[in-house]
Formats: sequence, structure tokens, C-alpha cells
Amino acid sequence: MKDKRKKNDALRYHSHPKPGKIEVVPTKKYSTQRDLSLAYSPGVAEPCLAIAENKEDVYKYTSKGNLVAVISNGTAVLGLGNIGPEASKPVMEGKGLLFKIFADIDVFDIEVDTEDIDTFIETVKNIAPTFGGINLEDIKAPEAFEIERRLVEELDIPVMHDDQHGTAIICTAALKNAIEITGKKLDKVKIVVNGAGAAAISCTRLYISLGAKKENIIMCDSKGVIQKSRKDLTTQKAEFATDQTDQHTLEDAMKGADVFVGLSKGNIVTPAMLLTMAKDPIVFAMANPEPEIEYSLAVATRDDIIMATGRSDFPNQVNNVLGFPFIFRGALDVRATKINEAMKMAAVHALADLAKESVPEQVNITYDEVNIKFGKEYIIPKPFDQRLISTIPPAVAKAAMESGVAQKPITNWEEYKHELEDRLGRGNKIVRLLHNRAKSNPKRVVFAEADHLDVLKAAQYVHEEGIAIPILLGDKETIQELMGEIGFDSKVEIIDPKSYKERKRKREFAEKYWKKRQRKGVTFFDADKLMRERNYFATMMLNEGMADAFISGYARQYSTVLKPLIEIIPKEEGVDKISSTNVMLTKRGPMFLSDTAITPNPSGKDLALIAEMTGTVIKMFGMTPAIAMLSYSNFSSADNHTSRKVKEAIDILHETCPDLVIDGEIQADFALNPKMLKEKFPFSKLVGKNVNGLIFPNLDSANINYKLLKELNEIDSIGPVIMGLTKPAHVLQLGASVDEIVNMTALAVVDAQNKSGKKK
Repeated sequence: MKDKRKKNDALRYHSHPKPGKIEVVPTKKYSTQRDLSLAYSPGVAEPCLAIAENKEDVYKYTSKGNLVAVISNGTAVLGLGNIGPEASKPVMEGKGLLFKIFADIDVFDIEVDTEDIDTFIETVKNIAPTFGGINLEDIKAPEAFEIERRLVEELDIPVMHDDQHGTAIICTAALKNAIEITGKKLDKVKIVVNGAGAAAISCTRLYISLGAKKENIIMCDSKGVIQKSRKDLTTQKAEFATDQTDQHTLEDAMKGADVFVGLSKGNIVTPAMLLTMAKDPIVFAMANPEPEIEYSLAVATRDDIIMATGRSDFPNQVNNVLGFPFIFRGALDVRATKINEAMKMAAVHALADLAKESVPEQVNITYDEVNIKFGKEYIIPKPFDQRLISTIPPAVAKAAMESGVAQKPITNWEEYKHELEDRLGRGNKIVRLLHNRAKSNPKRVVFAEADHLDVLKAAQYVHEEGIAIPILLGDKETIQELMGEIGFDSKVEIIDPKSYKERKRKREFAEKYWKKRQRKGVTFFDADKLMRERNYFATMMLNEGMADAFISGYARQYSTVLKPLIEIIPKEEGVDKISSTNVMLTKRGPMFLSDTAITPNPSGKDLALIAEMTGTVIKMFGMTPAIAMLSYSNFSSADNHTSRKVKEAIDILHETCPDLVIDGEIQADFALNPKMLKEKFPFSKLVGKNVNGLIFPNLDSANINYKLLKELNEIDSIGPVIMGLTKPAHVLQLGASVDEIVNMTALAVVDAQNKSGKKK
């Protein structure tokens, strides 16, 4: 049932709300007749004539310089084999998505219906003028070698077969660091490569470029050790054939080996084979989804092992996304005519060196580690390390310039690095980081409205993805019926507060609530009645440690859901009023807007506390707060009650929190426009900072602005995030979508991780 549901989920993901995963989005205005006349006829004639006169102007007037073709004939797709061009299209679209989200590169996916080498090459050459680069994908060996070789020679734009070189670059960087950790010498180690496809051949060639000796490498295919005496060898296999006639099987080759590199199939390496390897063995078991030997089995067999796989759930993931987006980014930015060996090796060294640098706190937070540092379990950067975009492309670009293939050299490297950092809006990346961190240590989340379909769908998702452990509150029969409809067949706890079964727990909750509220007009009868209400029951579960976090608000007014939280859950030390912030996932990155839901007309003191708590939430996301206190005036340019209370808040914070980057009162455009701010108010603490927090003077302005942003710009939002309670309780907006509920749940789990003070 679960496999069928996952199949349906995958099919629905690719078909709704519209088919496919990528689309063309205009980059110019098109609202007026003048816009259209410039975009097409007659205005378009001018850039056409300019390009006809100087072909290089195509990079100036069109998208060619940031456009890559992902091209396949579908002959070697993922683990699916030769499934044809049409069936390969979802994969090629997915590759385009990765190019965009990791390196801001636009992609057209091209599926070519031929297995003939000459026809394929001719097709690619004929369409090449459209593109700034060509990414060949999922083409079977040995044809892939000839196709790439000829296209690299015959085209004047970068061409790379990622299945070969992407894997090779990442794997070689990992090998470089692993060798360093063991203290061995690359030119002395014995390397066994199992698999002789495109990736294995390219990896081995790159190892040799790095310093490995060809005579120390044994390559195996499905028939065993590739020996020179064999008559069935392709040119590529013959390149690595050995004359050591005493070694025939993988088991033979593994004896005394320092390095094993698997690019073959799962579970073909046994513990016994592992035990025959040399001291401090390096094992890269990269078959997917099942490695050549399971990570847990390998590390249990050898405590001196350095292990890498292609999987994200183990240390040292060899993932091509560490390479191809950033390699093409660097190549495009200097308008390279090819991706040569110097550029590939530059990427190898940049990746290897990055793993040795201090890891930013955001990466530690994402992977739920106290201090990730260079060593056996961290030989290569993590895929979500945001430094990749500003590290790999410059290294590749420099190598292109030094090797003479760059047509547009970069002169200001610091400026280029800033451009790279600004290219990507970090909103969607933050969601991925949030989910990953939640998965590292999932918590029990009580869903107080689980008999609503969308809430139940969200609970199902977080359960199956390992984000949270859901506790479902509501009518049990209704919940089970809905679970049957959506195929939610996992065993999870279901509680109906109105049921006879819960009478004892309700009474205990009522007594505790009554003792807490008896001097505020609450009778025991009132308390007992309230415990039949799910939000009160769920809040008591949270307060009494029977759940780690609370989610509600899908079907009830915000104030109604907030009431039991305020009455039952203690506030954090020093907090007399709770407040809220919304995380807006904008193109420029996450923006935290406060207070969007709770405090109608905060005083200056209230605003100071709201800003301080917002800073704490920003840090929870692994970011450094840079907060603007908004007003309609700039630094006392107007004098009235609103501007005075904002100024009061700033004065308080500058004295009590001198290390917090915050300033105001300031208008929103100056806060968000670094150039304007520097020109007009060079004294501001926000100069040179990327503002990520906005504090509004009242609830009206904050709530209206966040909802305008959300609807007009189709910006996703997480929140409102309640700040100031000692327990992770979060209230949804009325009618929240499934995605919004999932994101809020992930945030609640991370909040619970922080508040518990415990790591995985």
C-alpha cells in the first residue's frame, strides 16, 4: 500500500498543478504595447542586427550566456537503463531544476531520438548556437565517450558528460582528503575500481591526473579483473587492463588494497573481503540505492575505515550536485570554450580544500551536529553548504583563464564572489535545511485537528519522511476513515479527548488546569469541560511532556487556539508578552516579519522585546540577524507617537543588546536597498548588511504587509511562529495548505530540538 501511495505521490508531483517541473519565465516587462514592441516586432530587429554584425553580442542581448542544454537519448537513465528519450524527460527536467536552484543556471532539456553516434552529434551541433553550455546526461557507454570527445573538439562552448566527470570530480576530491587523513601517499596506494562504465573510467583517469599510478590500479567489471589477455575489451577497458595474471576476481583484487571504489551494484563486497584490505582502508561504495557494502556493516567490520557512499543518510555523500552546477557556473561566467582537465582539477582541489575549512554554524545546525570538522566522517563538503556557490565557480573560472579557454576574463574577484552569493534566493533552500534538521532528531508533534483531511495529509507526510512523530487528536472513527482514504496505514497514536477511554487523563488535566487558573475565575467544572476541547487537551499534553510540540489552527480562529497556550504554557524568562514572526521565503532570501499575529499596538519596550526574540529565531535558522525597525520616518525625520516608540525600542536595544545588528526608525525602501541606505544614512548599523528581519510598529502594518507579499508575489510563508513560550506551540493560519502545515511542523520540531537542549 505504501509503495503504491509513493508511486501515486510521485506521479501527482510531476503532473500537478501543471505537468513537468520547469517553465519559461519572462525576464523583461511585458505589460504595455511599448514593452511588446520592444520585445518582438519592430524593436527586436535592433539586437538581431547587432548580433549579425558581431556574433559575440548574442551573449549581450540574449539568454545564451546563462542557458545550458541538458541532452540525453535515454539509453542509460538512472538505474532504469535504456528506456528511451521520452521516458528520460522527467530526469532531464529534474537536472534542470538542480541547475537552477543551486547555481541560478537556466536549462532547456533536449531528448534526442537516436542511438546513432553521428546523428546524435550532428543534432547537438545544429542546436548548439542556442546555448552557452551542453550537459550530456544518461548516455550509455561506450558511445558516451565518443559523443563527448567529438562534441568537445567540434564545439566552442563548454560540453561535459556529468555521469562521467561529475562523479569523478567529487570522488577525486574525497579521495584526496581521505589519503591525507590516512597519511598514505597517492602514488603508492593500491586502488581497486569495481565497475568499468563511464563514471568508473573517468574517476580512474582523474585519480591518475591527481597522482595515482596506473600500475597500482586494478579495474574489475562483471566478469572479474580486467586483464590484458581478454579479447572482449573496449578501448576504454583496455586502457586499464592489468597483466597481473594471479588476480581474477574482485575478492583477489581486494587483498592488500588501500582503496576500493565501487561504481557497480549493491552488496557485492563482503565483510571478509573488507578484512583483507590494508590498514586504514578507504572504501567508496557508490552504487545506488544499495551500496556495494552497507555503511553500518562496513564500519562495524573495520573501525579504521574511511567510508563514503552515494547516500544522504550516511557521512561522506558523493553527490554530483556538489559539482556540475558550480562547474558550469564558473565556465559560463568567463565564457569558456570548453571544460578542460585544468578546470575539472580546479574543482577537485576547491572541494577538497573547502572540507578543511571551519564549517558555518548553519551547516552544523542543518545536520544537527555540534561541530562538523575535517576527519574520517567529513572528507567532502555537505550538499547544503552555501559556500559552494562562492567557492567552486571562482576556482573553475580561474583555471579556465589560466589555461587559455576563457573569452571573458574576470578582473574583480571579490565583486564576482558577491555576485555569486546574491544570485540565489535562499528561501527554498531554507525549507530543505529545515526539513533535514527536523529529520535528524524527529519529535512527537500533537495535531489537535487531525480529523481534517489536509491536516491528516500533512501528518502522513511528516511521518513517512521522518520529520516528526505525529499524535493525532480527534474523532477516532473519522480519523481512521480518512486514513483509509489516503492510504495512511502506519501505526500512529490516535487520541479522542471526548472518549470514555480518556476520562482519567482528562480529569488529571482538569485538576492541574484548575489549580493554575482557580484564582482567575475558573471552577473545576469549567476546567473539566474545557479538557473535552482538543486545543486545551493538546496544550496540556505538551505542557505535561506527553508531546514535544503542538500544531493547530487549521479550522479555528487564531485567537481561539492561542488562548489555551497563553493560559497553560509558561513564558520564557524575561518575557511578559508573547509575540510572533512570519518567515517569508523571498527571492532575496528568508525575511522575518514581526509581529504579524499577536500584539496589536506594542509599546517601545514591547517592540524591543519583539525584535530581540526575532533575532533569536533568525539564529535558529543558522543566520546572523540584521534587523530593521520600520516606520514611515527615517531616524527622527518625523516626530509623533509611532516614530517615538520605535526610537525608544532602538535606544533600549543598542544599550541592552549591543552585539545585535539592528537600527531604525527607518523606511522599508531604505532598509532593503543597500545603495540608498549607504548614500543617505552611512552611519546606520545596517550599512553593508543584508537585512533579514523587519519589525513593524503595530499588528496592522505587519499582518497586512506579510499577506500582501504572500498573495501579490506568490511568496511562501512559514508562520506565524510564536515567540516567548517555553514549549514549542505553533498556530496555523486558518485554512493553511498541506505544504504550510508540513513546514510549520518541521519548524516546530526544530524549535523542540532547541528548547530541549539535546542533540541527536
